[in-house]
Amino acid sequence: MSNSFLDLMDSRDALLADGATGTNLFNMGLQSGDAPELWNVEEPAKIKALYKGSVDAGSDLFLTNSFGGTAARLKLHDAQGRVRELNRVAAELGRDVADKAERKIAVAGSVGPTGEIMQPVGELSHALAVEMFHEQADALKEGGVDVLWLETISAPEEFAAAAEAFKLVGLPWCGTMSFDTAGRTMMGVTSADLAKLVEDYDVPPVAFGANCGTGASDILRTVLGFAAQGTERPIISKGNAGIPKYVDGHIHYDGTPELMGEYAVLARDSGAKIIGGCCGTMPDHLRKMREALDSRPRGERPTLERIVEVLGPFTSASDGTEDGGAAASERRARRGRRRS
Repeated sequence: MSNSFLDLMDSRDALLADGATGTNLFNMGLQSGDAPELWNVEEPAKIKALYKGSVDAGSDLFLTNSFGGTAARLKLHDAQGRVRELNRVAAELGRDVADKAERKIAVAGSVGPTGEIMQPVGELSHALAVEMFHEQADALKEGGVDVLWLETISAPEEFAAAAEAFKLVGLPWCGTMSFDTAGRTMMGVTSADLAKLVEDYDVPPVAFGANCGTGASDILRTVLGFAAQGTERPIISKGNAGIPKYVDGHIHYDGTPELMGEYAVLARDSGAKIIGGCCGTMPDHLRKMREALDSRPRGERPTLERIVEVLGPFTSASDGTEDGGAAASERRARRGRRRS
């Protein structure tokens, strides 16, 4: 059976993904604290407008409005019994937009973290995490997504649970972590760790990488970290539109469309196959990214100095790989537990 995502991967030098979900929905009237997933049934026209905004700006794929679609996240809104409905509709709305486009567009089923801490540190068991991810992923498949898209994960245990669930569903999948803590994820994973980790699964992701985190410069340093491991697996880069700042009581991302165009080219040259935006990234940013990818030839892999020159300074002194990655982080955690 043909799969739009895999077909696009095979036919393009680089794919343009979409931008922000939350930023765009807030601009449409979503209130802080509301569950975006409820809008799939309450405001379907706005969700389709979100998807279409990415398509019209030149994206080859977009993520469904289902980031917080596990039972654990929906429970915060007393909607834990609506997992199948909300995820299925998110995918169906996306399928409708993609099928009406004049070119091939892939629909990626967004799956975010559960928000729970997994055992042995927390209370969420591997089995329950697999069950929740399976429930969500199966609903996204029913709604018609081409690929499952795990994003913003920080713990390797949660990544592994999702990988097991996706194997049960039988769709191709992609996975990204958020390297937002001095070049590491919140749970200590480095770019080198993730590049090795994804090769250990029975059904590995068809592409892996980073999303969100801090600024555009930082995510490119992480992409270079993936590439340095010699991986042949396609790399994903979905960086924020600059650095978040409070302006008049609201979070504003300072990355201009022109800066994101530069980011897109540098991401491609750093080794990324799938390039998109995360927080703060609007259709205007995507248009400049599309234009830059289409008009500028592939260049040499940029140095860190070149990235800083074009996009601005890193937010931390290193990417966290110098002292052994997650293994070293776990050793530090064990020493801390012994002292406590």
